[in-house]
Amino acid sequence: MTTSFALDREQRAWCAELRTLAARRLHPLAAAGEPGRVNRPLVAALGELGLLARVLPEDGIVRAMDLCLLRESLAQESTAAETALALQGLGACPVVLAGTAEQRSRWLPEVVAGRAVTAFALSEPGAGSDAAALELRAEPAAHGWTLHGEKTWISNAPGADLHTVFARTRPGARAHGITAFLIPAGRPGLGGHPREMTGGHPVGTLTFDGVPVGPEDVVGEVDGGFRLAMRTLDLFRPSVGALAVGMARAALRAALAHAGERRAFGGPLKDLQAVSHQLAEMATRTEAAALLVHSAAAAHDAGAADVTGRSAMAKLYATETAQYVVDAAIQIHGARALEKGHLLEHLYREVRAPRIYEGATEVQRTVIARELYR
Repeated sequence: MTTSFALDREQRAWCAELRTLAARRLHPLAAAGEPGRVNRPLVAALGELGLLARVLPEDGIVRAMDLCLLRESLAQESTAAETALALQGLGACPVVLAGTAEQRSRWLPEVVAGRAVTAFALSEPGAGSDAAALELRAEPAAHGWTLHGEKTWISNAPGADLHTVFARTRPGARAHGITAFLIPAGRPGLGGHPREMTGGHPVGTLTFDGVPVGPEDVVGEVDGGFRLAMRTLDLFRPSVGALAVGMARAALRAALAHAGERRAFGGPLKDLQAVSHQLAEMATRTEAAALLVHSAAAAHDAGAADVTGRSAMAKLYATETAQYVVDAAIQIHGARALEKGHLLEHLYREVRAPRIYEGATEVQRTVIARELYR
């Protein structure tokens, strides 16, 4: 397969427009939100501006390249806006990929407009990166099942309006006995509470005390939920890398500006070889990460057979690179970058989590190695 690694003029112009939009329209809304809680005005603005429609298009074909360019561009100006957009897409993507006509017509217009907030409920206290080990029980009932157990570290919980929940319908079957259910807020037996996390994003625990679900709530096929979850994550993993690239670009931009202006030892910092070589390394790794992310996105959209391995490579390299670049930018700035409210202090808190969620770095290495021998 031949992959074009260069963005065309239209894509570059769109990315510039997105960065401007994020700085002028979305950043103020993000700043006004309450840390750790769903920012509904921000989500509504993402719908009003048509950005959610690019993530979840009417034709039902979610394009990884659009998603990656959106996340990379928004993250350079507002990580909160980027995260709000990504979470809407993640929670609703299973409905786009495998939902019934009724599920799509009922929920997708609300999600795309920013009126309904979504959650992707996969992780549990004993099942994070090993999603096949999940234990939320779907026990047979007269008209379907009842759910018993809990989910945790769920973004937008417990404030979401709609949850895509993965539960075990066949005990002991690991990946072959998991089903996805679409559960609206307010369903009897559904509870939850927020968790305070580094970065200030809305994350919480969901509890299920006999929550009733029926065949009309199943997304895709019974016992086919694990495959659906992996299809969703194969799409979103490169875009986690795109988020990381956006943060790395923001940190690099700040470091370049500071090193060009700050004087020490008789000249600007950029004239010190130790600093200039560090900047060169930061720029090279960031560009390499961006190319790997764009390559994985192009492979996904082209239907390549090796998309799982490419997605894992993109997430692995980009998130590790972003951690390095942000840390190096802080070192170049010195103590001022550690002050509360500084861009780099913010990025330092934000950059850590992507190395864990949607499959930790160590899991991505395992996936890559497995795919090499497939």
